[in-house]
Amino acid sequence: MITMTEIARMTGVSQPTVSRVLNGNQAVNPEIRERVLACAREHNFQPNVIARSLAGNKTMLLGIVFTDISNSFFADLEMYLEQEAKKSGYSVIVFNSGYDWNREKECLDVIRRYRVDGLIIVPVEENSERFQNEMQNLDIPAVALTRRTEAMDCVYVDHVEAGSQVGRHLQEQGCESYIFVGTENDGKYEGFVKTLRERVADLGSHFTKIETKNSEELSRILKKHFENFPGKTGIFAYNDRRAVQIHGVLQKLGIEIPKQASLVGFDNTYICDFLYPSLTSVAQSNAEMAARAVRRLLEKINNPRDMQSWNESIQARLVIRQSSADMEE
Repeated sequence: MITMTEIARMTGVSQPTVSRVLNGNQAVNPEIRERVLACAREHNFQPNVIARSLAGNKTMLLGIVFTDISNSFFADLEMYLEQEAKKSGYSVIVFNSGYDWNREKECLDVIRRYRVDGLIIVPVEENSERFQNEMQNLDIPAVALTRRTEAMDCVYVDHVEAGSQVGRHLQEQGCESYIFVGTENDGKYEGFVKTLRERVADLGSHFTKIETKNSEELSRILKKHFENFPGKTGIFAYNDRRAVQIHGVLQKLGIEIPKQASLVGFDNTYICDFLYPSLTSVAQSNAEMAARAVRRLLEKINNPRDMQSWNESIQARLVIRQSSADMEE
């Protein structure tokens, strides 16, 4: 692989000049800059980012840690993050925590070794003490994405408000009982239950919470619920993957959607339009979230003394389809 020294020799300029050109310094004669860049392109010059970082220069890398990269929502979000980072000359490296705190910590350790310039993370435990301690000890500018946390700057969709939207929608569809698929330590659950309590008398005896991801157990719980509550049930799943799973189980049980079960997911992934009945879901503006997160992170990278706390909430939008409401096909 060609080196800066070899490019300097081939183009007849000094090695420091080559370095300035390849590091984006515009204060170089345009003719010389183009000569150096043409030589670098011709010989496929690749900078040693680790060596550059050790010398005190930027690596032009941003680290991204997701909770589940197999989820198409995060695949979509990564695309927008990469596009936004590229506008400022940055590349991204992506890690997957698998919703596991220990794995997340391992990802952060690797990111430190890569000496990335900044970090965007979807935290596993955004409000836990150990996560907050980890972020306080992190020596890299960082922004949390999709989750609100007091530990760092963040860009997020207000999950509590989104859950409230779903609760109102399902109650207005005439549901007589309700199911939340997910855990209680989720803003979606908080907003969903809070709104239903304001609208539904004796919600507790007409409410089921399901945490399992096992299809057989899920089928057993749903069957029991519909035996106990023969009226229409509103179901809210914390993401579209779980909603798709429930969609299939309900059909196997012979439960009509939306006549007997009004089903809502979260993330509004592409699969929603391909199911029958199509899946109602809460949409998050991935492009907007990605743009704001990257812009804020670059501000922190370029202004390391900026200690101002910053968080930005983005409104979610309920996209109503056939799974939750009677609609014309």
